[in-house]
Amino acid sequence: MWGILVALLSGALMSIQGVFNTEVTKQTSLWVSTGWVQLSAFLVCAAAWIFTGRESVGALLQVDQKYTLLGGVIGAFITITVIMSMGSLGPARAAMLIVISQLAVAYVIELFGWFGVERQPFEWRRILGLLIAVAGIVIFKWENS
Repeated sequence: MWGILVALLSGALMSIQGVFNTEVTKQTSLWVSTGWVQLSAFLVCAAAWIFTGRESVGALLQVDQKYTLLGGVIGAFITITVIMSMGSLGPARAAMLIVISQLAVAYVIELFGWFGVERQPFEWRRILGLLIAVAGIVIFKWENS
């Protein structure tokens, strides 16, 4: 139950953040906005680290799969692409397409067992669920003429 609540909170925060970032970008620029997002996130993380435990930063050097350290780089591109998609599609349409993309890529990762994730068997019901989600986007986007 806790995982469900946290996932719902995460989705809500991502949508709000996307709207905020898009507004900041309109008044500054894509790179200024993205830089601010990353810098402010770093400052929050640094403060949390100071007040909650101070685990060794050197542990990063011990990470087995070094490519996994690219999460922050990917995060910068996530910020950029969310801003761009929300600016051109609006928050609801962009969020729906982002979620569909997340579902599809996450399923492929599980299916092939990439990045250390436990491999899962192919299931038609998951493909059907993804197709139903895509149909939901079509219905949501449908405009009466």
